Amino acid sequence: MQRGRVVTTNARAGTAERKQEPSARPPLVRELLLVVGLFLVYKLGRQAATGHTAEAFRNADRVWDWERALRLPGEGGVQALLLHDSTLVHLANTYYATVHFPATVLFLGWLYWRRPAHYLWSRRVLAALTGAALALHLLMPLAPPRLLARTGLVDTGRVYGPTVYGASPAHDTLANQFAAMPSLHVGWALMVAVGLIAATRTRWRWLWLLHPLVTLFVVVGTANHYWLDAVVAVAMLGVALAFLRAPGRPGAVRGRARSLVVRSGGGVREPAAGPAAVPVATSGAAR
Repeated sequence: MQRGRVVTTNARAGTAERKQEPSARPPLVRELLLVVGLFLVYKLGRQAATGHTAEAFRNADRVWDWERALRLPGEGGVQALLLHDSTLVHLANTYYATVHFPATVLFLGWLYWRRPAHYLWSRRVLAALTGAALALHLLMPLAPPRLLARTGLVDTGRVYGPTVYGASPAHDTLANQFAAMPSLHVGWALMVAVGLIAATRTRWRWLWLLHPLVTLFVVVGTANHYWLDAVVAVAMLGVALAFLRAPGRPGAVRGRARSLVVRSGGGVREPAAGPAAVPVATSGAAR
């Protein structure tokens, strides 16, 4: 007698989902210490890159010339949009000063509690991106366009406020103002968007891309970064993402497993509702 093959897709789904969850949520204290430690190393490294004023301005001249040679749009066009209204400028400065770190922390915190596998992946990507950025800051100190007189751009933070930088880069003990390339504002913002798109299934998840787009508009319009700073940040993030692959999308494995009903010539008989129900594939049995 010829029989159809019975496939228990619920069991397959459970097995596949367990394979897609490589690790449980890591210990919170360990993760806090690790993230804080990485942040302190980065801040200390940035401070070690200060004091290269002449080199930073030479590099700024080169970057400005490269952008003109590449026919990139002028940063002044973006800033002109902001300067139409002082309130808009103030909002852009506030966004630059207050959204960068809190948004990234909230992103990691949400993933930690809701998507542990995606948290581990995102933390590794951000660490790789930040480490590569620190290396470039050390190798190529770069004055931002707001400090380069030939750009004709306004230091909107100093003129309109608020600003996170001291009046003089040489006396700024809180930040290295010669660490313009790459723009970690753009790199981190894009990773937040990529991570949330990968970790969620809602049809609205693509709206998270507004965060890096607004960030790009802000960092260029406030003259804190060149276009090339953003380009390099995106390229570095792309390399990190290529080597550190994301875990499977939540719910995708369950959907795929349920579709693996093996047909042997007949239709699929729908099971009765209930937790123990399993789809059964049947073929016309020879009697």
